[in-house]
Amino acid sequence: MLNGIQIFSIKIVQIMKSLGLLFLSSFIFICSLNAATDSIPRVLPAERQDLVLSRLRYEAELKFASHRLPSNPDDWKTYREKLRKEIIKKTGTQINHQLPLDITYLGELKMKGYTIKNIIFQTRPGAYATANLFVPDGKGPFPAVINMHAHSGRFDDDDQGVGHSLAVNGYVCLSIDPWGAGERTTIHGKEEYHGSNLGASFMNIGESLMGVQITDNVRGVDLLVSLPFVDAKNIGAAGASGGGNQTMWLAAVDDRVKASAPVVSVGTFESYVMRDNCICETLVDGLSFTEEAGVLALTAPGAVQICNHLQDKAPAFFPSEMLRSYNNALPVFRMLGVEKNIDYKLFDLPHGYVAEDREAMLGWFDLHLKGVGDGSPKKEAPFEILHEGELMIFPVGKRDPRVITTEIYCKRRGQELREAMLNAKAVNAAQKRKSLLEALRVSEMPSIKQARRYSSENGWDRIALETSDGKLIPVLVQKPSQPAAGYTIVSHPKGKHNTPQAIIEELKQKGSGIVLVDLTGIGEVASKRADRQDEDASFHTVSRAEIWLGKTTLGEWTKELHTVSSFLGSEYKAQKIRLDGSAETGIASLFLAAVAAGGPSTMPGARGNLPVIESVTVRDAPISYLFDQRETINHFTMAIHVPGFLNWGDVSLASALAGKNITFINPLSMSGRPISGNELDQYKNEFQKMIRLSGQKGTVQFK
Repeated sequence: MLNGIQIFSIKIVQIMKSLGLLFLSSFIFICSLNAATDSIPRVLPAERQDLVLSRLRYEAELKFASHRLPSNPDDWKTYREKLRKEIIKKTGTQINHQLPLDITYLGELKMKGYTIKNIIFQTRPGAYATANLFVPDGKGPFPAVINMHAHSGRFDDDDQGVGHSLAVNGYVCLSIDPWGAGERTTIHGKEEYHGSNLGASFMNIGESLMGVQITDNVRGVDLLVSLPFVDAKNIGAAGASGGGNQTMWLAAVDDRVKASAPVVSVGTFESYVMRDNCICETLVDGLSFTEEAGVLALTAPGAVQICNHLQDKAPAFFPSEMLRSYNNALPVFRMLGVEKNIDYKLFDLPHGYVAEDREAMLGWFDLHLKGVGDGSPKKEAPFEILHEGELMIFPVGKRDPRVITTEIYCKRRGQELREAMLNAKAVNAAQKRKSLLEALRVSEMPSIKQARRYSSENGWDRIALETSDGKLIPVLVQKPSQPAAGYTIVSHPKGKHNTPQAIIEELKQKGSGIVLVDLTGIGEVASKRADRQDEDASFHTVSRAEIWLGKTTLGEWTKELHTVSSFLGSEYKAQKIRLDGSAETGIASLFLAAVAAGGPSTMPGARGNLPVIESVTVRDAPISYLFDQRETINHFTMAIHVPGFLNWGDVSLASALAGKNITFINPLSMSGRPISGNELDQYKNEFQKMIRLSGQKGTVQFK
């Protein structure tokens, strides 16, 4: 419904149109539509510290300080086994040595002193990896190295050089494309970044981009030890940057790796928090149970040589960070009597994988895989760098369908999980509410330490809620013109200043009290650091930081909406509230309604007089977490992802558990595609089915 100002503006527009002043009239009309939004005041000072950055960095520093490695062999043995199992579990790594490798040879290229074989092999049931196998001339058996890559695949000159150099020096080298890169991109022959929302989609099916890569690399070791010309007792691992991370993880989980050489990749997990790194370098809940020193120590008694560069601009890979991890891992190697099996080298170079690194690697592998030399760098022999086309397994656009992409894999697995949910005979609502909180990483609802009130402005009460978990939540409140109408909490992923005026006007017409809130990383509490870094996808920095710290962004937003609701009950005597959220914040609103429906006992630590949540309006949000399409994968921010959410259920189950009136306005797919027609009818049936299975009351409608 239009207010008086808008009606007046429309009349002015009509008059001015008749005078031919279309442009000016349109400008006035737009200004009038935005008038209410422009009048939304600030709560916090415009000039302040980056609250999100300082809080999350401080939490990371505490985590680093709290992790200590055992100081005696018996405790270390127990700790080592537990840590390895936890890494495998959290990453979703699958280890299946019995799965047939099904190696397919697809051509070869003869070089001076060695041959490059083009292969694909099975790493997961029905999923194959592309790779080059560098084989020295002669019968062998040769020591072998798996060469892992970062974000662009195996064709890069520096990464490619590792395979050539190793082969020239008498090593078999398996150079494997990381999942989603090289010849494993969505469109064969077209380069793409395998991280951001694309790579984060693995989390929704209970896996991770890190985990599928570790799985591939363990299978790579399976392949190497199966070859008759490979010395299975002398296997090495190498890589730089993201590939160096994979080198560390592989050596940590697979004892068959005797020596490893990670380059420009070792730092601290603390240093990853609020820094610009890939989702493939993100360990789900990582800092809640370990630090990087623990992972380095898992390689013992195997040998690990770390190379870092003094001019590296990535804080996570600064030599100073590497030395912290090295010094904390060293006592474990010393305790096991293999102190000389961990070493590091520093080069005055920028981030990269260059001759100095490869020469250090050759000397290290000669000592630990061949038993020759003293581990000092070995001069690299000349080799020929090949054009990308010479190393490709398939002609562009003619990839074997067994080499599946992130899109295909996430769709298949997501469909399997959804079918399991829909085929259930019944749903235990209480158990599902509890496990939803676990998926969201919500262990306790915070309390309000202090409600800071400021002078009212433009009819809004201005309040900053300081919480027990160290947050400051900006809140604006307008009391209801009709007290019986209660309050509506409105949230928007771009902040309260971007709340559509139409929503505010509609609520005013209904006499509802209006509450506008900025949640973590949004609006007045956005992170300037994150905004500068998030070029690939919004919330890339904050969401990964939360994941490292054992949280989720949606879980944090759910807690904050609960805090605001409790405040309304305690301070404004609200008896009932409604939640109105757009996009990702709409999903957080739905999650709060789902867990709150179980009563205070469902939400540990809940305090205050929580009003009854009467209804939830979810605008422009996904109605399923099923992977939809690659093209518009970044429609939603990375805040949307919840590790294991499709293992838990889906949006339809969350709606059913709310047991309230739920309205979806402009329902979308996970990639932002509008859902309508027969497809929407199918979802309507699904939502009704989940209400029946869970035994809850409530309605769901779509507009």
